[in-house]
Amino acid sequence: VSDASGCSMIALLRTGAAKFPQNIIPRARQALCSLLPAGVLKGYSSIVSRKLASHGFGASMAAMSSFPPQRYHYFLVLDFEATCDKPQIHPQEIIEFPILKLNGRTMEIESTFHMYVQPVVHPQLTPFCTELTGIIQGMVDGQPNLQQVLERVDEWMAKEGLLDPSVKSIFVTCGDWDLKVMLPGQCQYLGLPVADYFKQWINLKKAYSFAMGSWPKNGLLDMNKGLNLQHIGRPHSGIDDCKNIANIMKTLAHRGFIFKQTSKPF
Repeated sequence: VSDASGCSMIALLRTGAAKFPQNIIPRARQALCSLLPAGVLKGYSSIVSRKLASHGFGASMAAMSSFPPQRYHYFLVLDFEATCDKPQIHPQEIIEFPILKLNGRTMEIESTFHMYVQPVVHPQLTPFCTELTGIIQGMVDGQPNLQQVLERVDEWMAKEGLLDPSVKSIFVTCGDWDLKVMLPGQCQYLGLPVADYFKQWINLKKAYSFAMGSWPKNGLLDMNKGLNLQHIGRPHSGIDDCKNIANIMKTLAHRGFIFKQTSKPF
């Protein structure tokens, strides 16, 4: 009898999840646990989780079941800050180079690479650039140039095991600008090669639009708002933007979203 009651409750959840207020989910779970033997409950839990996730309850279900596995072992969250002014100066040069190594199974940050970069074409930061990014002149003076920073990135990638062919990793950026425009453009100007691992990435704006059905016109601010997340740090701080990207990715993963490469092959 308890099995039949439990199955009826599951059927109700499967057909009417959209009508359930979110606070009823924990009570439904308790009822299921009391009615169903462990074996039966285990068999239906994934069905209920998927159904509720399809009705927007994905984040709430995180406590009931782990999120699905991602296609990558690691996500490398990156967000450049560069020299800028109004009107725009040319060429732009990267002045902040942060990367967060995000575990694809736990979606937790495991390691951080963060360096400031000394610009060489326009070594003096403009007041507009400092106001926008929070980066002052003293933070870039005496720092390594881009070539030296790229060498250190490669050393960090090796130390973290990210150059192992059996380890699948991919960069994640908020938009295509960082790896489609900024890095290859500056490397071309300076006559530097671009490592192959910078040539494929996930544009978080596209991933968010696939997951949520709307385009985040204002980038991180819109994505945080859409997911009811607090913004971390200050906008246009490279390292803070990386933390926001990682937080958004973790939230989407808990809702069952599987991240895929969005860039086209070079």
